[in-house]
Amino acid sequence: MAETTAATATNFFLDGNFAPVDEERDATDMTVQGSIPSDLSGHFLRVGPNPVHIFSEEAYHTFDGDGMIHAIEFHAGTARYRNRFVQNEGFKLEQAHGDWLYKGMNSMLDPTPSRVPEGAPASKNLANTAFAVHNNTLYALHEPSQPTVIRLPGLETEGPTDFDGKLQHPFTAHPKVDQATGEMMTFGYSFQAPYVTYSVIDAGGKLVHSTPITIAKPVFMHDFAVTGKYSLFLDFPITLDIERAIAGGPALDFEPEHGSRIGVMPRFGTDADVRWFDVETGSVVHTANAWDDGDEVVLQASRSKTSDIAGAGLAAENLDDTQGHLYEWRINLKTGTVRERPLSSVRCDFTRVNDTLACHQTRYTYAAVFNPQRPFSFDGVMKFDDDTQSTTIFEYGEQRFGGEAVFAPRINAQEEDDGYLIGFVHDEASNQSECLIIDAQDLASGPVASIIMPFRVPYGFHAGWVAST
Repeated sequence: MAETTAATATNFFLDGNFAPVDEERDATDMTVQGSIPSDLSGHFLRVGPNPVHIFSEEAYHTFDGDGMIHAIEFHAGTARYRNRFVQNEGFKLEQAHGDWLYKGMNSMLDPTPSRVPEGAPASKNLANTAFAVHNNTLYALHEPSQPTVIRLPGLETEGPTDFDGKLQHPFTAHPKVDQATGEMMTFGYSFQAPYVTYSVIDAGGKLVHSTPITIAKPVFMHDFAVTGKYSLFLDFPITLDIERAIAGGPALDFEPEHGSRIGVMPRFGTDADVRWFDVETGSVVHTANAWDDGDEVVLQASRSKTSDIAGAGLAAENLDDTQGHLYEWRINLKTGTVRERPLSSVRCDFTRVNDTLACHQTRYTYAAVFNPQRPFSFDGVMKFDDDTQSTTIFEYGEQRFGGEAVFAPRINAQEEDDGYLIGFVHDEASNQSECLIIDAQDLASGPVASIIMPFRVPYGFHAGWVAST
């Protein structure tokens, strides 16, 4: 049975299916419409903010919520569900205290005295944003923090890692793993210089290379991209400004006069090796993929004209400009020219590819399709074919919204799109959550299976797939 109540709150991100759930649960005998494919084996994971103790409901920002993982383990046509909090130190301290200790992003300048105990971390490692899988290790990620190691299948929190003391910077929520070399590329941004630092972690899990990346001022660099040869940094105009916040403005804001440029650096290069290329001013929160093509570096991402990241995209009257479209940049490293163009007219984000091919040329990009009227809401999933320049969409239906759909290759997959798209969807009319499994080669036919969740699954952030070995 679905939960029969939904929260009512004045804060958009505490209301309805954005509202947190209280319990950690397990389920096996779930109702399935259709059939779970027998060639699907592994863990589908979705993480997101699930706040327990809130300093101010009015000021609560969706980035503030404690991390909770919702997972479905697939094996031989069966499914098992688990949800667990990520239990890093800040979460455990608040649980022991029974109330808030950490204020949240929009309350940094609030004069209320701090409750953080002496010797405790100054901020919470929420691990609420995304996943990475590298060297047989699952990481839950929160970009101001260190990556948190999570154990499968039980979702136990092992805790943050600093890679034997070598990680000296925050760790992006979107590192890139090149499965051809086994290397993981990562970076972090901060309010203080150096505003960006980049690192490479080798196939054995050792951090072997780090370098600062010089930019003029701090920016919200949520994602980047990597090819077989190069790492690409997006110096785009979502700026971070404490003085602006002190003056009463947002700490995060879109500042078009900052312009947009893409930095290209060899994988093991240094700051001096970065070449910067000016591009048309816009906003990119999530990249899809990048690859080398002769003298050119190709980058594909969801790009919007502007951004409302400070309000998490809640300015409904401006969605034409803030909701992105799939877009491409071709940077010619020989001539220094950049060609850029839109790829699809469909508004989308949460762009994903087959992760086994990340950093190398891909034909297909999958993405969540924005609802054109309601902010931060996705009412379908799309597949873009780079060869035919065509877009296929599956719409979830009236009052049904989802999030990121992740690609899961079928066992013994032979082609790039030989697998399934998996994602959670919530029917707001019936307050019923589902997990959809869609044949990635046939989106238009809809799900081959829909798992009727016995518990409400709130909307969240990013998803991941860990294949069984």
